[in-house]
Amino acid sequence: MRTDYLFTSESVSEGHPDKVSDQISDAIVDLFLSKDPEARIACETLTTTQLVVLAGEIRCKGVYENGEWAPGAKEEIEAAVRATVKRIGYEQDGFHWEKLEFINRLHGQSAHIAQGVDAGENKDEGAGDQGIMFGYATDETPDLMPATLYYSHKILERMAADRHSGTAQFLEPDAKSQVTLRYEGSLPVAATAVVVSTQHKQGYDENDPAKKAELEAYVKKVVADIIPPVLLRETVYYINPTGTFEIGGPDGDAGLTGRKIIVDTYGGAAPHGGGAFSGKDPTKVDRSAAYITRYLAKNVVAAGLATRCTIQIAYAIGVSQPLSLYVDTHETGTVGDDKIEQAILGIAKLGGLTPRSIRTHLGLNKPIYQPTAAYGHFGRKPEGDFFPWERLDLVADLKAALA
Repeated sequence: MRTDYLFTSESVSEGHPDKVSDQISDAIVDLFLSKDPEARIACETLTTTQLVVLAGEIRCKGVYENGEWAPGAKEEIEAAVRATVKRIGYEQDGFHWEKLEFINRLHGQSAHIAQGVDAGENKDEGAGDQGIMFGYATDETPDLMPATLYYSHKILERMAADRHSGTAQFLEPDAKSQVTLRYEGSLPVAATAVVVSTQHKQGYDENDPAKKAELEAYVKKVVADIIPPVLLRETVYYINPTGTFEIGGPDGDAGLTGRKIIVDTYGGAAPHGGGAFSGKDPTKVDRSAAYITRYLAKNVVAAGLATRCTIQIAYAIGVSQPLSLYVDTHETGTVGDDKIEQAILGIAKLGGLTPRSIRTHLGLNKPIYQPTAAYGHFGRKPEGDFFPWERLDLVADLKAALA
């Protein structure tokens, strides 16, 4: 096992074109779930210069039934799209919440998919798709997330907050960050490189030494507020390394739902099953099973059973019971990984990890998804109905099962 190495993770801001698409798709998920908790949604979004296109399949009581839209439903969908773009802050010539063209190509859910997923008289509800999903937790940070991704997210969250508040009026919504840490053993000891590329106002000329110095000083101050000073003693900064960054967001590069799956999860520190989250209702196990595996892994680490934990689960479309459950504590466990697997499957309130039991235990049939679509689905603070997979309410059950 390597004990001295460099590792890097990146994040992207809420104004990144792919993240704009994710947030729009999840705004549609929330809209439909607010009307019908049993709604089925698979919504993909394309964003480009002054254009947003929705495509996908839906089924929702009171909104889309028997191949027909309810009165006012299309207008409500368009309003949700424009409100999302406005909240992010796009009022530019190339992408403006009020002026963009909107095309809705959502249509009814396939009956062949529905027959496999819906519960029937003699069967439980099946998984919405086949696939493998992973959850991960590590004691590197208070939120039990990889430090490289944790810091990358926090830098961009702070910059977005400063932009919205007016503290940094020269910023525009599109931005990316990247943090490289040197590890000794299992813990970071130095941030060797920090990369931040941020869109800025037109006319904010980075060839002007004073403007360039202002931007660099601002970014370094944000980084110093986020990353502990002890890690910044040898840091090399790359701030807008290409130079001027005025054209950004969907005007600078087309965006699509589901293209930032590593940013959404663990920054490359853990495996990924390949399925994106945004735009999908919780019957899609790409989403709900990824949430339950994070919940399980986080509680394993919080219970002191390991300092690192990866959990995999697998499903077949239309089948309610998981095909497999796998726990790997990376040789940091205080008990055998097989015993943790048995403990998880034996906890009654988890219901055998069927899709319905996951949604019931975590309370996923609610309009709680748009906040997940920027700055990561994991490592967030559980508040009310939001981010329930970040709760630590399984610790006592795990300890009791392994006593």
